[in-house]
Amino acid sequence: MQMRRAITVHTRGHWPDEAAIDSVTLPFLDRHRRRIRLVADSGTPFLLDLARAQRLAEGDGLELDNGGYIRVRSAAEPVIEIAADAPSDLLRIAWHLGNRHLPLQALEGRLRIRADHVIAAMVEGLGGHITRIEAPFDPEIGAYAGAAHGHDHDG
Repeated sequence: MQMRRAITVHTRGHWPDEAAIDSVTLPFLDRHRRRIRLVADSGTPFLLDLARAQRLAEGDGLELDNGGYIRVRSAAEPVIEIAADAPSDLLRIAWHLGNRHLPLQALEGRLRIRADHVIAAMVEGLGGHITRIEAPFDPEIGAYAGAAHGHDHDG
């Protein structure tokens, strides 16, 4: 029996949800791939076989070459949630995180980043409130996703 192949990624809301025959749960760092053998949550192996590397996000559908879809799920992992006393403080913290090109998930009234004690100390120094938790991390893809761009910080 030949291994199932996932050949196309459909973003959340752009594939028939009811066509999911399985799911695969991956942490953030394992969700930017082109070709790799994965194991679905049911224990069934399959091959992710895309034309180019893509960022996989919570709720995306991996279309199988023989029909059906595998739903992408974000695994719980160590993250830091950041809150602040005022919206302007949270915006300032977001700017500092963005200036370091860190993946960031924007939530209602707070930010989420991967756990990093150095960045946590910086955030606290900026007046942010840190909560360390285990939760899915599904950061913003970014305005330049897939596009080559460059800039310098000395400008």
